[in-house]
Amino acid sequence: MTVLIADDDKSILTALKLLLDGEGIECVACSTPKEVVQKIQQRSFQLALIDLNYHQDTTSGKEGLELVSSIRDIDSHLPIIVMTGWGTVDIAVEAMKRGAMDFVEKPWDNNNRLVSAIRTQIKLSEISQRESKLIVENKILKQEKNDSSNLIANSAPMKKLMSMVDKVAVSDISILITGENGTGKSLLASVIHERSHRSNGPFIAVNMGGISGTIFESEMFGHVKGAFTDAKSDRIGRVELADKGTLFMDEIANMPLDQQAKILRLLEECRYERLGSSQVKQASVRIISATNADLDNLIAAQNFRKDLLYRLNSITLHLPSLRERREDILPLAKGFLNRALARYESKVRGFSDAATTQLLSYAWPGNVRELQHVIDRAVLLSDAVKIGAEDLNLPKMSENAVALDEGLLQMDLEQAQNWYIQKMLDKCEGNASQAAKSLGISRSALYRRLGKSSA
Repeated sequence: MTVLIADDDKSILTALKLLLDGEGIECVACSTPKEVVQKIQQRSFQLALIDLNYHQDTTSGKEGLELVSSIRDIDSHLPIIVMTGWGTVDIAVEAMKRGAMDFVEKPWDNNNRLVSAIRTQIKLSEISQRESKLIVENKILKQEKNDSSNLIANSAPMKKLMSMVDKVAVSDISILITGENGTGKSLLASVIHERSHRSNGPFIAVNMGGISGTIFESEMFGHVKGAFTDAKSDRIGRVELADKGTLFMDEIANMPLDQQAKILRLLEECRYERLGSSQVKQASVRIISATNADLDNLIAAQNFRKDLLYRLNSITLHLPSLRERREDILPLAKGFLNRALARYESKVRGFSDAATTQLLSYAWPGNVRELQHVIDRAVLLSDAVKIGAEDLNLPKMSENAVALDEGLLQMDLEQAQNWYIQKMLDKCEGNASQAAKSLGISRSALYRRLGKSSA
């Protein structure tokens, strides 16, 4: 805990430092109101203990009262205790009106009373901030919570991945999770959090693709009242909510380029500012990010910062597609079946042999997410005790598809890639931007690959 103390009398500052150091409370001392404002803008404190009278006016308390107002403009939650050798009821009342939480007279005749007042105000502030965070967290956590029991790792690729997870989860190192859509990247991030030393702290997930550039700073870092037209009160951002825990940034390839520098600063310095505030705040967060895009291509197209990627991918974990981990399909399907039966009334109790065969042979382009949706739908629609193949309603491979599959196997990787890009362009009716988005690459990267193909 760090307290800012301010007085123009050096002997008072010395006495306070000796007293508070002995109580295990770290102090930062200031001798002028200007210095106080600068310190509070530069870092966070748990409390400010400030004198009301300084060199310019030693009796009215005017400088100190103005300082209380200035502190409140910077930090609306910082507990303030004011002190003066010229205490009057009027000055005390005015200090409280401006935002002070307590009032002591100099010289104080009871060290225990002063220390108790400091500890009490810090405790009350922590309770208030915790309540504010819980209100916001509850709104976020109304979304379906990830359940780590959903993570099945019977297959060799998943066993290898989870072995790596066990090694890196205990550290605070930044992790980048890659993999196709629907593979369970957010679930893996929550598992890493649960296995870390931050498991008792919050796990805050944010979809970077779902935040527009105009509200990015407010969502991530919060804002102060009056920061913009509709900012009618202070708001806590995701970074502050994740303090002492984990911040999971999903779909990072969609992060606005002009905002990436702010995330880079957070990673490098653990510092940020709320929108509309000049006060620097500190955050102890572990960063996990995820993407299904080719970030190297985005960097080449100048749509993603290389220095940010270096900070995000200290460790890269690749989550395999469901078709690469077929030993996990049936255990996952049974798990989804049990969860569906807990939500819906149904006489279904398992899968028929034909359904099991289809589950194992299907390509699962939508990965685990698609499997869950298929099982949920089958439970709702099936009238039998066992889900049949017809209940799964999976697309069947036509003769043309089989021929196409054989044809692709005759191509080298570059030929197959170019064929797929052209097919996606056809599907998007020549719209390069839409095709690039569907492929998870930038438009310029798409043009480069097409140019290389024509060459």
